[in-house]
Amino acid sequence: MSDKDSVIIYSGGLDSTTLLYEEQHRIALAVTFDYGSNHASQEIACARRHCASMGIEHLVIDLAFMKSYFDSSLLSGADAIPDGSYDDTNMKSTVVPFRNGIMLSIACGLAENRGLQRVLIANHGGDHAIYPDCRPDFIAAMDAAMKAGTYNGVKLAAPFTHLTKADIVRRGAALGIDYGQTYSCYRGGARHCGTCGTCTERREAFRQAGIPDPTIYEK
Repeated sequence: MSDKDSVIIYSGGLDSTTLLYEEQHRIALAVTFDYGSNHASQEIACARRHCASMGIEHLVIDLAFMKSYFDSSLLSGADAIPDGSYDDTNMKSTVVPFRNGIMLSIACGLAENRGLQRVLIANHGGDHAIYPDCRPDFIAAMDAAMKAGTYNGVKLAAPFTHLTKADIVRRGAALGIDYGQTYSCYRGGARHCGTCGTCTERREAFRQAGIPDPTIYEK
């Protein structure tokens, strides 16, 4: 019997790459959702590289309807993304309505279809103020819904829910992850812009963790 019992929602960003490496021995499938974000192509390229290097099956699922019907600066081009700090006031425009709920529902269906027991997601404590579908009460509610709605009682595992991004960087550094092969910038350029909220948060996480930042920033 295989000990690989998990599906991971994997963006190719810093947080989910750390979770991929931590849980690789249990991951049967990594799923990246392309919902039309500015930075989708950059993240997908990173996700493909890491999964290929680890021999983990990787699916990219098209959720283009979200760009067609949902309003978010994350779906509206690089110029719509605000500069500045990663806080609820500045970053609220980047919310994609119920994004994690939609992705988790699909991942849960994939897990049940394949007889897998867990879905992994890499939300973290710094997301709570901005994104309702990253908060502990949402995670608990989705876990309960997934268990109740599947024959095999699929569980939701979100081990970073109460961690800071700096905590995640420390964990990844201990695993030897090359964070230069991850992508965070919401503007989606060839290099991280260095000034948007996610770039600011990324820089601050490395600084707080005391880990050299390998990211190449435009500014």
